[in-house]
Amino acid sequence: MASPIKSLSARKFLPMLGNRQSRFKSGSPEVPEGTDSARALAAALHPVRQYLKVAEIIERSADCKSFRLVPDTEKGTEKLAYFGAGKYLTVFENVGSIPLSRAYSISSSPKNSLEGFYELTVKRVDGGLMSNHILSNWAVGTCVEVSAPSGNFEYQPLRDAGTVICLAGGSGITPFVSMANAVCDGDEDFNLVLLYGSRDPANILFKDELEALEKKCGKIKVVHVLSDTAEEEMPAGAEKGFITADLIKKYAPDNGDYSVFICGPQQMYEFLEKETDKLGIERKFIRREMFGELHNPSSQADYPSDVPEEVKITVTIQDETRTVTGNSCDSVMQILEKNGIAVPSRCRSGECGFCHSHLISGEVYIPKQIDYRRLADKDFGCIHPCCSFPLTDLEINVPAVR
Repeated sequence: MASPIKSLSARKFLPMLGNRQSRFKSGSPEVPEGTDSARALAAALHPVRQYLKVAEIIERSADCKSFRLVPDTEKGTEKLAYFGAGKYLTVFENVGSIPLSRAYSISSSPKNSLEGFYELTVKRVDGGLMSNHILSNWAVGTCVEVSAPSGNFEYQPLRDAGTVICLAGGSGITPFVSMANAVCDGDEDFNLVLLYGSRDPANILFKDELEALEKKCGKIKVVHVLSDTAEEEMPAGAEKGFITADLIKKYAPDNGDYSVFICGPQQMYEFLEKETDKLGIERKFIRREMFGELHNPSSQADYPSDVPEEVKITVTIQDETRTVTGNSCDSVMQILEKNGIAVPSRCRSGECGFCHSHLISGEVYIPKQIDYRRLADKDFGCIHPCCSFPLTDLEINVPAVR
């Protein structure tokens, strides 16, 4: 039997093409009033900016808080954009004279966006400009500017297995709290096994919420993995040590059909890179959320040894050119921001491409694990400043912030 595609004749479509062209010619050049349903839906799901206010603050630990954000109707945001569990929001703030943006995973349930709020959970990072600013300055009533929900760290039935083993460390628990809520709410349909690494019980975030979700929904299992707790003080059901391949296999389904989702600090990714290789599952079943900015590039095995401490960057944005100096241990984006130059960004992990820029001269170091550029970008000298570290003085063209 002939292929249905091959049996089609182009001649059948030629009259349709002519009819289409005549409709274009006879159409009015005036833009019709009102908004069609497709554009209205796109605007609702993907707004350029959302203007919010802090409605409630929840203390998670001594250095971690959750912020409940609601629409700021006075600034024009009437409803929140809906999102899939695992998405993040990019927060835009001016810290002194420095324009900053940081991505934070949404820890609330997707259905909460329909009820009128998001929840972002922020943990203090030593030397972190944004986290320290937020935790020290945000209060009830604070106005907050964020992006639309973004990111690709979400469950897809056509790609992922029916069981997902979630590996979390520290504040990397946030997207998995959202996923667990979505499973309980019926918005997602998969079995979720959570292996959550913490130092001790005092450092477990969302402990009560996770216990309640596990009791409420038979598709959720939570296992705490504690590294610094003595054997005699281990809570019932907890595991001692670190998340390893053997521990993952222990909680994997008997049929071996599972995906692995990972979210946590940089050191956790580096450790689990070797452990997940031992699982013997296809690479497509191993998903990693962005871990934010990479720090201390000199700790990477392939980082050059003769990099100068101070570098100059000549940056052109539209018709304005400036030359600034910075520390080579900072990314190109960090250097520009510390000099008061705004750079468009979202994920800050090399994935989203919002900061896509043209490197005119000079050399940069880009860690392999976060180099998400296309082959054409590499051929034509394009880089992502958020994950590119200067090895020499640079000249670079950067797009303007919209």
